Amino acid sequence: MNAVHETTLPILLRDEREGVVTLTLNRPSQFNSLSEEMLTELQAALDAVAGDPALRAVVIAGAGKAFCAGHDLKQMRANHSKAYMQKLFKQCGRMMMSITEMPQPVIARVHGIATAAGCQLVAMCDLAVAVEGAKFAVSGINLGLFCSTPSVALGRAMGRKQAMEMLLTGEFIDAAEAQRRGLINRVVPLDQLDAEVKKLTDSICAKSAVAVGMGKQMFYKQLEMGLDGAYQLASETMACNMMAEDAGAGIDAFMEKRKPEWKHR
Repeated sequence: MNAVHETTLPILLRDEREGVVTLTLNRPSQFNSLSEEMLTELQAALDAVAGDPALRAVVIAGAGKAFCAGHDLKQMRANHSKAYMQKLFKQCGRMMMSITEMPQPVIARVHGIATAAGCQLVAMCDLAVAVEGAKFAVSGINLGLFCSTPSVALGRAMGRKQAMEMLLTGEFIDAAEAQRRGLINRVVPLDQLDAEVKKLTDSICAKSAVAVGMGKQMFYKQLEMGLDGAYQLASETMACNMMAEDAGAGIDAFMEKRKPEWKHR
C-alpha cells in the first residue's frame, strides 16, 4: 500500500462480530505507530466499547507487517517542546489505563514487532496471543531515551529483573521468551493466530458478563494494595458477585448438571 493512498484510509479499523470488537491499527507504512490521532481514535473506540454491555471482548491488532512500533517519532520531533511531550504521554497513559478500567477483557493479537509503546500496549492488554515470529523490545534506550512509560506496564506484567533487562539493553526478545517472561499468553503459527484468539474470545463470551466485569475490576485494584486491603476488596467483590442473578443461575446449573443460562449476556 503506498503512503498517499494510505492517508485516505481510516487509521483505526473496527469490526464487530458476535459481541467481539476487533480494533486494527491501520498505519502499516508507519508500522502502526501511535500518533496523536491514533491515540485519539483508540480512546474513543475503547470508551464506546466500555459503555456497551452487549460487547463482551476486544481484540487489538495491527495491519501490515507489524503490530505496533510505538510512538510516532517523526511527529514527536516536529513538536519538540516539553508541554507537547507532557500532553502526549498523558494522552497515551489515559488510553492505556482505559484498557485496564473497561469491563471487557482486551486481547492483543500480535505479529511482527511490538516495540516501545507498542510493547507497552501488549503488556497493558489483559491477554496476548502472538505468532512464532513476533519480536518484542523497549528499545528507547538505544536512542538515549529510557522507556519510562512502557516500564510501568512491563514491570507489572513480568518479573522486575526481566523487565529491567529489556529496558536497560533495548534488545529484542522472541515470542517464546516473551511467553516465558509473562508478557504474552500463547504462541502459535501465523495460520493459527486468528483461531487461537477466537478460542479465548469464545471462552470469555460464554461466561457471565457480570462476573467477568466485576472480576477484572477487582483484579487490577487489588494488585496495587497491601495484602490485607486486597483480601478485603476481594471478599467484598465475592459477596457482591454472589448476590448477582448470574451467580445463582450458575450454581443452580452446576448442581443440576446442565449448562448455565446467564441473565446478563
